[in-house]
Amino acid sequence: MAAGFLSHLGGGDIEVRSAGSAPADQINPVAVAAMAEIGIDIAAEQSKILTDEAVQESDVVITMGCGDACPFYPGKRYEDWELDDPAGQGIEAVRPIRDDIRGRVEALITSLKETAG
Repeated sequence: MAAGFLSHLGGGDIEVRSAGSAPADQINPVAVAAMAEIGIDIAAEQSKILTDEAVQESDVVITMGCGDACPFYPGKRYEDWELDDPAGQGIEAVRPIRDDIRGRVEALITSLKETAG
C-alpha cells in the first residue's frame, strides 16, 4: 500500500522500490481492495525480496518491523513505520491502516521535497 501511495502521490518524481525481508507470494487481496476503493490499483504488483543492492541504491529506506533482517548501511535515511499488519484482516480493519499509511507517505513526500530544495 505504501508503494502504491508513493507512486500515485509522488507524481512520477520519486522512484519507488518495494520489497520485504520475507515477502508473501502475492499481494494481500484485502489491501488491493482497500486501495481500489480510493482509485489506486496495486493488483499487478509483485512481492520482492529486499536486497542489499536495492538498499544501497535508495535515498530513503522505509521498514515496517523487519529489524535485523533488513540490510543496514550507515548514512542512509531509515524510517521504521510501526503499523498494524493487514494480513488476515477484513476490509474494515484494513481501511484505517491504509489511511495511516497515506498520511505517512504524504509526510515523506513533503520531507523529500524540502531536502531537495
